[in-house]
Amino acid sequence: MMGLMPSEETRTMTPPTVRSSAAHDAGKTGGASTRAWTMRLLVLGIVLSALNLRPAITSLGALLEEVRDGLGMSGSVAGLLTSVPPLCFAVFGVMAPRLARRFGAGAVVCAGMAAIATGLLIRPYAGGTAGFLAGSALALMGIAVSNVLMPVIVKHWFPDRVGSMTGLYSMALALGTALAAAVTVPLTDTLGGSWQTGLALWAGLAVAAVLPWLPFVRGRVTPPGAGEQAAEKASQGPASTEHARVEAPPLRMARSRTAWALAVFFGLQATAAYITMGWMAQIFRDAGVPAGTAGLLLAVTMVMGVPLAFVIPRLATRLPHQGPIVLALGVCGLAGYAGLYLAPAAGAWAWAVLLGIANCAFPLALTMVGMRARTGPGVAQLSAFAQSTGYLISIPGPLLVGVLYQHSGGWGLPIALMSALMIPQMVVGFLAGRDRTVEDEAAR
Repeated sequence: MMGLMPSEETRTMTPPTVRSSAAHDAGKTGGASTRAWTMRLLVLGIVLSALNLRPAITSLGALLEEVRDGLGMSGSVAGLLTSVPPLCFAVFGVMAPRLARRFGAGAVVCAGMAAIATGLLIRPYAGGTAGFLAGSALALMGIAVSNVLMPVIVKHWFPDRVGSMTGLYSMALALGTALAAAVTVPLTDTLGGSWQTGLALWAGLAVAAVLPWLPFVRGRVTPPGAGEQAAEKASQGPASTEHARVEAPPLRMARSRTAWALAVFFGLQATAAYITMGWMAQIFRDAGVPAGTAGLLLAVTMVMGVPLAFVIPRLATRLPHQGPIVLALGVCGLAGYAGLYLAPAAGAWAWAVLLGIANCAFPLALTMVGMRARTGPGVAQLSAFAQSTGYLISIPGPLLVGVLYQHSGGWGLPIALMSALMIPQMVVGFLAGRDRTVEDEAAR
């Protein structure tokens, strides 16, 4: 009997072992298939969301003169209108990390896309300037939380592809920006010439962006490897959990020089971007360029970000210091402003291209947010701090341009202001590009 026991034990144990292995293999196959589907859906959601992050602004820039006439706005009030986006981004963007912790980043982005769709649909028909501003604020609230959470989602789901995914997201953002600038005027003319219809039609694109995020709303979908990481932490016991909490203290971003440099850089590039999106078409129109051509020139400026927004983040992640890229973009911006001042109509296409290159400071800033923090929570806190502080800094710029334009009767002083702001942008961007992380400066 004793001699038979090992053989009997082997026969008894073998079938369950085989079945367990088979089930494990099947589970791995099913899990791999689910993860592949999840990642494709997530990439689609990121791209569609990015397409929706600027049409609310550039479609208005293309029709700003018609909106001003329709609502009876002065130049100063129009300047206030172009300052609303950074104000909303600053106020609502700071809420994004807290909302993401409570509801999940996917759910917040999904709600953000729904807010964009609703705001774009109601703002042209709300009646009066106050209603238009309220509808715009709702749409911009959705844009604000999505702005902050996109770098977080990229860092969380694609930790080894931050540069390429940031480039894809930035490229889609630039494409949506350019598309709205290029086709809003022609579509408005095709649909009867009503600026209300021309602005409201962009709500459809936001509705499409809601759909890919629906599976992420209740947190049923987790990043690849999350289950294995959770199991590993659980197997290490309570001491491991406590150790993890000790290793990830709250960061005091206000103590980090890098965080402040990145925030100021973000604010100054946002100032330039929103002045460009809100006023550049008007600059060309005042120089004698037809409205349709002015919209195309704005579209050229925005479309420059499509290829460069994919190239610049990938280049930035390969460099130990991103300062040289900052300086190159700043030089292009100064050259573009000089052209707008000296010969706005004669060299319009060249100035549009140069300013489009300068506007690629935005994807560079997003890339540096992902590079200046080591962890997902660090990126979330840095993204919220840099974007909220930066957008606060950018609020006066577009408004001041409107005031200077109205009271000086021309574009000389506003363009001088734009040029002057480019110098500190280059300085702080160079400082933000240094190879260091906020955890080393703020975790004290």
